[in-house]
This record gives sequence, structure tokens and C-alpha cells, in this order.
Amino acid sequence: MNQPRVIALGFFDGVHLGHGQLLTRCRQEADRLGCRAAALTFDSHPDSLVSGKAVPLLSAPQDRARLMEELYGIQEVLPIHFDRHMRDMPWEFFLQSVLVEEYHAAALICGHDFRFGAGGEGTAARLLEACAKLGIGCAVIPEYRLEGITVSSTYIRSLLEAGDLDRARRFLGHPHQFTGTVVSGAHLGRTWGIPTANLELPPELLLPPKGVYACRARTPEGTYLAVTNIGTRPTVNGHGLTIEPWLLDYTGDLYGQPVTLELWHFLRGERRFPSLEALQDEIRRNASQTRAFFEK
Repeated sequence: MNQPRVIALGFFDGVHLGHGQLLTRCRQEADRLGCRAAALTFDSHPDSLVSGKAVPLLSAPQDRARLMEELYGIQEVLPIHFDRHMRDMPWEFFLQSVLVEEYHAAALICGHDFRFGAGGEGTAARLLEACAKLGIGCAVIPEYRLEGITVSSTYIRSLLEAGDLDRARRFLGHPHQFTGTVVSGAHLGRTWGIPTANLELPPELLLPPKGVYACRARTPEGTYLAVTNIGTRPTVNGHGLTIEPWLLDYTGDLYGQPVTLELWHFLRGERRFPSLEALQDEIRRNASQTRAFFEK
């Protein structure tokens, strides 16, 4: 598509309130100039390749794109494969050949600490200067702080690792969420009248601590309240980590379908129960807690 674009530059992991400042400005500029509002993102965290250490992600690319569209009106997401060639590309070449010639940038929006190109030599200040010479617009968005703290993916990652969903939601501007595909599981819940879906997630996603969460589950058939267990199911001698939401009031078959879980509230930690009956009673109590949480 050769239509000119206003492009927000960043990785946008989690699509938090700080990102929202860039994306809102991007949409405003696109509307003003009569262009498409677009955001550039990478398919993997650049720090993983640069440092050689995997960085757990708050959001997979498809969730990132959906959140940018739903929350900020971004019309197009431009995913770029981040590999050694991209890592070693001079910033001037990336600006000219990728952003201007390939994606037809009419204006660029970036954060104050944005860096790109080989060695991170492309800075916001250099981008401003280069765009002025090229005759395209450029806006640099200042640091965004909430409660005296800089809103960043790194900080939100630390909140989720600690299980602080409520505070993470304030800094994200939305509940922490991820999308998985429903796959076949052990089918134990179905025999108890508690049919859970077994979600397969991208392996690079960051998950909160093991336990049970009050959630909303978005499916192709609608949105439902859900009680979700994230853990190893010690009472039934489970093996490996599973993510199993029980969609309350849902009847149907979701095998092979995508389900987006919004994690709203931590109900309890994972523990071993003395019997299957005690586990079932607790899950039903968690369902009542979930309904009560969303009725507030």
C-alpha cells in the first residue's frame, strides 16, 4: 500500500499508558494530514538478540496489534523481523530505505529515549534533525509518569512477576491479557461439571505467579466471566504448567479456537487439596468470588 503513513516507532510491549501517548499523537497527526495511522513493531524483543538473553514479553504481536487498534485507533501495524541484519543496519539507512521508501512515512512519532540502528546510534534528536532535512514531520513524546513513576514495560513486568495485577492494570491502562489456542487437555474438569479450556500460549510470554484468577474470556462466540488456574495442578499430580480457564455460563466447543484472557484479580495461590472433592468445592467458591468481583 503506497498511501502515506504517520508511523509511531517502538516495540510497544504490553501497549501501556506511556505507549498510549505516542499512539494517540500518531492518530491525531494522521487525521490532520489525511494519512493512515500506523505503528512499527518487531516480532521479537530487540534486547533478546542484542544481549543474548531472552526477555519475557507482556504481549504477543497479535495482541499488541489488537490493543493498538482497539484503544488508540491505529489502523495498521507494521511488523518487522528483528535479526542480525536489522540489528546491524545503520540508522540512516533504516530511516531512508524502510520508513521513507518502503512504508512511505509522512511523519514519525517516537519517545524521548527511542534508539535504533546499529549500536543504538539513532536517537530521537538525530531523528528530528534527519526528518527536517527530508521534509517529513517528526514529534518526540516526553517521558510519561504516573504516581511519580515512569511508565515502562520493565516496571509493569516487575509488577506482574510479583502478582500485582491491580497496579499493573493502572499502568497498562487495561487488564493484562494474552491470547491462546484451545487444545485438548486431561478432561478432568468436564467429569466434575467444571469444564475448563486448556490454552496453548506462545512460549515467550510472561505469566503471573501460579494461582487462580478472576478473568474475562473473549471468544469468537462472545465474552464470558472465567475462573482461570495457572499452575501445575498438584492435587491431580499434574505435569508441566497449564493455563485453564473455566468459562462461566458457556456451553459449546472451543477446540482450535482463540481465547483472549483478561486477568483482572488474583483470587488465591496454587496449593494441593486433601481430596478431589475439596478441590471442586474450592473451584466453585472461586467462581462465586469471580462473579462477585465483576458485580462491584
